[in-house]
Amino acid sequence: MEILLATTNLHKLREYKAMFRSLPHLEMISLHQYPEYVSPEETGTSFRENAILKAEHAARALGCWVIADDSGLVVPSLQGEPGVRSARYAGEYSTDAENRAKLLQAMKDFSGEQRTAYFECCLALADSSGLKKCVQGVCEGYIADESRGRNGFGYDPLFVKNDYDKTFAELDESLKNRISHRHKAFERMASFLETLKT
Repeated sequence: MEILLATTNLHKLREYKAMFRSLPHLEMISLHQYPEYVSPEETGTSFRENAILKAEHAARALGCWVIADDSGLVVPSLQGEPGVRSARYAGEYSTDAENRAKLLQAMKDFSGEQRTAYFECCLALADSSGLKKCVQGVCEGYIADESRGRNGFGYDPLFVKNDYDKTFAELDESLKNRISHRHKAFERMASFLETLKT
């Protein structure tokens, strides 16, 4: 059966496509198949609220099973920023590079524990009748002093996972995908996804 991942983000699609290989009875499609669909404004104050909002909206509008991801970077020393505004941290249409530059500037005088950060991912699953399940995955680490690496996207060149010495953008993509916040969330959703039938 088909399940819609409610995103057009090519990086996320590639990451989830690899994960969905473990669920051969499900075929992942994306919002690229529904060019007329307009995603809702992300008005939630948490990743969980936004994930549920996106999943329920798409499931109702398109009449299919939908899984939606809302994720981002949290820096406790910055009162939780960038948080739910991770993709828009430096402005509504800011680039990844602009967001990273703003974060480095905000943390320029931070050291040690002040540089602690974590990625959070919430995955929500819904059908046209409403929400079925919502799970969370967290990956803890710290913010490097400068961008390093060419892989990944978003804040990957700045984020170093605990017990690693490379940023997410310096890691092999398959390794990063196995230890990421998205993978942790997906693992928690997988047992429920295994029960889905047409």
